[in-house]
Amino acid sequence: MKGRGCWDTASLRSFCSSGCLNKFKKDDSGDDDEATTPADKNELHHTLKNLSLKLDDLSTCNDLIAKHGAALQRSLTELDGLKIPSESGEKLKVVNERATLFRITSNAMINACRDFLELAEIHSRKWQRALQYEQEQRVHLEETIEQLAKQHNSLERAFRSAPGRPANPSKSFIEGSLLTPKGEDSEEDEDTEYFDAMEDSTSFITVITEAKEDRKAEGSTGTSSVDWSSADNVLDGASLMPKGSSKVKRRVRIPNKPNYSLNLWSIMKNCIGRELSRIPMPVNFNEPLSMLQRLTEDLEYHHLLDKAVHCTSSVEQMCLVAAFSVSSYSTTVHRIAKPFNPMLGETFELDRLDDMGLRSLCEQVSHHPPSAAHYVFSKHGWSLWQEITISSKFRGKYISIMPLGAIHLEFQASGNHYVWRKSTSTVHNIIVGKLWIDQSGDIEIVNHKTNDRCQLKFLPYSYFSKEAARKVTGVVSDSQGKAHYVLSGSWDEQMECSKVVHSSPSSPSSDGKQKTVYQTLSAKLLWKKYPLPENAENMYYFSELALTLNEHEEGVAPTDSRLRPDQRLMEKGCWDEANTEKQRLEEKQRLSRRRRLEACGPGSSCSSEEAEKEADAYTPLWFEKRLDPLTGEMACVYKGGYWEAKEKQDWHMCPNIF
Repeated sequence: MKGRGCWDTASLRSFCSSGCLNKFKKDDSGDDDEATTPADKNELHHTLKNLSLKLDDLSTCNDLIAKHGAALQRSLTELDGLKIPSESGEKLKVVNERATLFRITSNAMINACRDFLELAEIHSRKWQRALQYEQEQRVHLEETIEQLAKQHNSLERAFRSAPGRPANPSKSFIEGSLLTPKGEDSEEDEDTEYFDAMEDSTSFITVITEAKEDRKAEGSTGTSSVDWSSADNVLDGASLMPKGSSKVKRRVRIPNKPNYSLNLWSIMKNCIGRELSRIPMPVNFNEPLSMLQRLTEDLEYHHLLDKAVHCTSSVEQMCLVAAFSVSSYSTTVHRIAKPFNPMLGETFELDRLDDMGLRSLCEQVSHHPPSAAHYVFSKHGWSLWQEITISSKFRGKYISIMPLGAIHLEFQASGNHYVWRKSTSTVHNIIVGKLWIDQSGDIEIVNHKTNDRCQLKFLPYSYFSKEAARKVTGVVSDSQGKAHYVLSGSWDEQMECSKVVHSSPSSPSSDGKQKTVYQTLSAKLLWKKYPLPENAENMYYFSELALTLNEHEEGVAPTDSRLRPDQRLMEKGCWDEANTEKQRLEEKQRLSRRRRLEACGPGSSCSSEEAEKEADAYTPLWFEKRLDPLTGEMACVYKGGYWEAKEKQDWHMCPNIF
């Protein structure tokens, strides 16, 4: 009995000396990381007051227990001294032992309560000091911000009134450009912007001031005297080009997305670190478009390239090409569902010569890794081709999607040939929270004819960053490294360009780094995103172009994505049937792969590794592998024949993949 009582005492002491103490230490260390609002302060004061009152009550109870326990012990001692029968003596002994156990337990509780009281008083004082410190820091911060605001205002006024400041930078522009036509010198004031250069990961810093025309600055930049302000209508209209009228009436809506619930973690928990394309995924995580159709969506703002055809200046043309490369990401901001992985040999055509002035063809040329070849011809004088291989990894909390491969763009009249690669896309909050997508990394666009370059930087989102979300910055420079334009904007909304009229190094920062400050004219709009269709949130956030991509058309190849049955069932809202059909198609594709493996049979000299390669070796129907002389890589290039086959409706060469 006594041993058991001592064990309880030790347990109580251990609980209070370790658990309570550690909890209070943890709470105390966490307070410094959280901001304290006035409401929080009042609540904290109220809590401390109530805690103090409760501790007073507990102390009074401790005193009463000690007093009554001592009285009980004295009474039992007096009873023990009386002469009583032996049977009653045994019962009295039991009562005495129980009273002793009660006294030991009460003492243990009293000691634990005393420790708790001391600990609470100590931490109460710490909380008071921490609260007082936070209040003082807040007042100091407010005073500092107010002082900085006054200094900034004073410096701005001093800069405007400085006698040695140039009156105005040049408004000159590139002579002969159709993007910025010639005009008379304007007498209107122009804004001057100052941008930090791209050497660091920090974004541009802009200071806008009013200035007047200065012909001397014009001469110092070495450019002609075309009025920059006369380009307003043309540049600002670059993103608002009227869409061509089509003879075919396109659909403007698809069936609403059904509300299906699915436990993602039950599917993904065993797939961490695996290649995403090798994970069997139900259509619940898809959108009713294939990767080939998503690749074709990059052409939504094709008018930027139509406009660029008429530029006589290569650096000016580069601005529009850069805006086009950024515009391809604007469709991804709300599109967190994955597209269908195309079947090997699957194709997708976009025949829109009548309204968009272009023809586009995609073909899935590899299954592992998934790779698609794409070729676009525009009647306006440009062509684009690419082979994109999607590499993706599931990392537990997010999915990284790395498109590999070069994008080529060539203008027939000038011979300007641009090459660039896509940035990395990341889908966050895969397991918990709301899904969101971000773009990050650098893109370098190179004109291999003139060696002009554009460095684009996609700034990754950070909760602690002061920069705007989805921000993109860039600098366009010529073959000599001289900067001509500064680009800024966001990949989900718009891009602007500003002509550089002067550059100079800034003072070294505290870490010893030195930036280049670009003095520019006011920004001109290059591209602006089209508004989403009405009810887009219930239609997978598809754009107007995306709504038409899976629309049924006559005369397409039997391998076209529009004819894929599981994708069509999903679009109609029949997701259970779509999942069944998806499994059938995947099994059919695996059977075709096994047949190719058997072609490298036992009698051949193929090793298992060579047989594996043979199984994945596929000869594309409309594309062929060639060495890219600019990148030194092997890539699939369109070899012709598709549109001729469509005109004849001769599809005998197409494989049966659906």
